[in-house]
Amino acid sequence: MITQAATLIAHFETGTDPQFHGPSVTEFFPPAILFEGTIFQINRLTLIQFLATIAVVIIFWLGTRRMRVVPGRFQSLVEMGLDFVRINIAEDLLGKKDGQRFLPILTTMFFMILFMNLTGIVPFLNLAGTSVIAVPLVLAIVSYVTFIYAGLRKSPKNFFKNSLFPAGVPWPIYIIVTPIELISTFIIRPVTLTLRLLMNMMVGHLLLVLFFAATQFFLFQMGGWWTALAAGSLAFGFAFTIFEILVAVLQAYVFALLTAVYIQLAVAEEH
Repeated sequence: MITQAATLIAHFETGTDPQFHGPSVTEFFPPAILFEGTIFQINRLTLIQFLATIAVVIIFWLGTRRMRVVPGRFQSLVEMGLDFVRINIAEDLLGKKDGQRFLPILTTMFFMILFMNLTGIVPFLNLAGTSVIAVPLVLAIVSYVTFIYAGLRKSPKNFFKNSLFPAGVPWPIYIIVTPIELISTFIIRPVTLTLRLLMNMMVGHLLLVLFFAATQFFLFQMGGWWTALAAGSLAFGFAFTIFEILVAVLQAYVFALLTAVYIQLAVAEEH
């Protein structure tokens, strides 16, 4: 993060005092590295997403390629991660049968989001793969399609009817209830899933860059007693780095959990 912040911090202008320049949203739109101007354009953020995906594949391949009855430390760690999703998300909300059916997609979502979130605090990467709208949006669409699929598979004829026209509501009230259900169930859900993940990772990155950029500014540009402020901003930077790890895990958990909740609502008996 400190290395990256060097491009954002203060600089001397001719005949003026040092000027501090904080982070901006342009950080999330780095210049192209390969195939500029094509649909296959690759920039620094794209490479980070590739690295996170490769890391997930390699870790689970190494952890499961030679399964043993008495697992080693690495296999145990991988199994703990898989069991966390299976027990605390899939089976807890969907039951054993439906939990097993939708476990692959929930597990993929959780670990994909987790690894892409964590790249935001990895030195020399310093940018979460989920901090641009494309990744959260694609995941939200997958969650939405899975929700629709689960509902139609459970009750092909009554899924949309029961979703838009809840039982027990007087017919005249449907004039109000049905539009609300349509917007909240079929429009708001994918939007909130996307924005919740996106905004958390964007804000976390901007805060970290701000603190570490301020540290360099006070330490190298201002000097003197301003060094005390550099120590303070550095301490806040490290504190928020720990907090960002918590947010990375929490956002992966919340996204997978809400997906499971939506699936549970789709396969509920009233549908």
